[in-house]
Amino acid sequence: MLLLLRSAIARRSLAGSLFLSTALAACAAQAASFTMYRDAHCGCCLAWAEHVKATNEHEVQSVEHPDMASVKAENGVPGDLQSCHTAIVEGYVIEGHVPVADVERLLAERPTGVKGLAVAGMPMGSPGMEHGNHHQAFQVVAFGLDGRSVWASYPASH
Repeated sequence: MLLLLRSAIARRSLAGSLFLSTALAACAAQAASFTMYRDAHCGCCLAWAEHVKATNEHEVQSVEHPDMASVKAENGVPGDLQSCHTAIVEGYVIEGHVPVADVERLLAERPTGVKGLAVAGMPMGSPGMEHGNHHQAFQVVAFGLDGRSVWASYPASH
């Protein structure tokens, strides 16, 4: 009987520890610090940073860089997925106008083989590229050692 009681207590302690570590990981994903590299003459980058900070859970440090091509090359951003700014958050590369909810999901799930997320180009209606109710369809693409996959899709609206 004493052995069963000890076993039950140990299971509850383990379950409590797992719950606590999961909760702490979720908190860490919510309070991320971004470093965003951008061209000094691009205003939509600052609008994207405001989108990220709007949740009051993230910080964005904006760094003006004279050679954005080198920033993208150093961080392994594929040429066809490039956009105007490149952000680094907790070791992940975030290229372009990726919605903050997708970044938060990446930080919570931390999938193996994913180096980062990208929204190619500058689609109208994506975060930082708002234009009324007009939205072009766009995809958030996960890229890395395991290749590419669609992380999220956003439909067009008129």
